[in-house]
Amino acid sequence: MNRLVPVPRAWLLVALGIGGLAAIAVAVWAMLAVGGTTATTDSGPAPPTAGTEATPALVEAGSAPAAGVSDERVLFGQSAAFSGPASELGLNMRLGIQAAFQEANAKGGVHGRRLELTTLDDAYEPEAAIANTKQLIEQENVFALIGAVGTPTSRSAVPVAVEANTPYLAPFTGAAFLRGEDLHNVVINLRASYNQETEEMVERLTNDLGIRRIALLYQDDSYGRAGYNGVQAALERRGMTLAAVGVYPRNTTAVKTALLDLREGQPEAVIMVGAYEPVAALVAWSRHLGLIPVFMTISFVGSNALAQELGPEGAGVFVTQVVPFPTDTSLPVVQAYHRALAAHDPDAVPGFVSFEGYLAGRLTILGLERCGPDLSRECFLNSLRSADEIDGFSLRYGDADNQGSDAVFLSVIGADGRYRSVSSLTGS
Repeated sequence: MNRLVPVPRAWLLVALGIGGLAAIAVAVWAMLAVGGTTATTDSGPAPPTAGTEATPALVEAGSAPAAGVSDERVLFGQSAAFSGPASELGLNMRLGIQAAFQEANAKGGVHGRRLELTTLDDAYEPEAAIANTKQLIEQENVFALIGAVGTPTSRSAVPVAVEANTPYLAPFTGAAFLRGEDLHNVVINLRASYNQETEEMVERLTNDLGIRRIALLYQDDSYGRAGYNGVQAALERRGMTLAAVGVYPRNTTAVKTALLDLREGQPEAVIMVGAYEPVAALVAWSRHLGLIPVFMTISFVGSNALAQELGPEGAGVFVTQVVPFPTDTSLPVVQAYHRALAAHDPDAVPGFVSFEGYLAGRLTILGLERCGPDLSRECFLNSLRSADEIDGFSLRYGDADNQGSDAVFLSVIGADGRYRSVSSLTGS
C-alpha cells in the first residue's frame, strides 16, 4: 500500500511571508487541528507531517524540483465537502480525479512519475477550506490544488493559494471572481461560468415557453449571490425583473420561508441556485402546496444526488450541465471515462460530477505530459493554458481567459428518474 513519502529537506525551499487572510488561517487551522484532521491519499490514510514546512516558490525547469514533485511521484491536494449536505459533490469529484490518475498510473505514470491525490474534508465551510488549504500547501507540500467544491470555500481558499503561488485547478464552481484577470497566474477553470448557465436558463424560459414571471431561490452566501447576479443580468438584458426571491442558509434545508416568499410572486418558473438537498426540499414542498412552476437549477446542484433525493417528485425538473452527458458513449472522452471509472471502482455509477472530476484529472495529466520530465509549476500552468481538447471535449484558453470550456447543456429528469438531453424546454 502506498503512503505519503517525506519530501527531502535538501530540496530548495523559499520561505514566503504570511499575512492577512493567511495569518487568520493559521489560527483557524490550530483550532481545527485539535480534532485530529488527517489527510488521505488515493491509496489510504497518511499521517500529517509534523511541524509546518516553509512554502516553496515557483521553480524553473532544470533547477531543484517543485513542491510535491520527486522522481517517483507528483502530489496533488483537494479540499472539498466529503461530509454534510454537499458531500456527494466532493465524493464524486474525488472519484473522477482518482479514476483519471489511476488510468495514467496504470500506464507508468507521467514521465515515470505516479500521480497521487491527498484530500481533506471542509464540509463546504469556508473556515475549514482555509485551514485545509494551508495544511495541503505547508504540511503535505502538494504541487497543486485540484477539484475544490463550491464558491464560498474557493473564495476563502484562493487567497491562500495565491500567496503561496500554488496552482488552483478546475474548481467545481462557475463563480465570476475565479475568472478575473488578477487570478490568471494561479487559477485554471475547466467549466463554463454561472453567468453562462443562468443566461441559458433565462433564454430558454423566455424563448421556448414565453415565460415572463421568473422567481429565484438562492443560497445565502457567495455561491447564491453569484447565481443571483447572473439571473439578474440575464433578466435586465431583456427588460425584465424577478417576480419573487427566496433565500435559505447554506448547509441547511430550511427552505419553507423561502417557498412562502416565492409563492407570493406567483411565478411561472423558479430558478434555483443551491445544493441538492435544499433544492429537492423546495421542489417537494412546492408540489405539496400546489405551486407547480417550471423548476430549473444549475450544475452545482449535483445531478445524480438531486434525482435520487427527489425520487418521483423530480420528473420535469431541468438542470443545466457544463459537461457532456456521461452516458453518451458516442464521444471518445465518455468512452475513456467509462473505462477509467470501471477500472477504479466497478460499482461506481457514471454521473455528471464524477465526469467533471475525470476531465479535471485528464486536464492535469495533459499539462504534466507537455512539460516533460523537468516539471515546474510555471511550465505546468503555461501548458494548461495551451490545452485545446480532451478526447474531443473542446477547450479554449487565452491570454485573458483562464476558462477552458464555454459549453452549457440542457437536461431534464424523466419520469423514470433518469436524465435526458433536450435542446429546448418544449422537450425536443
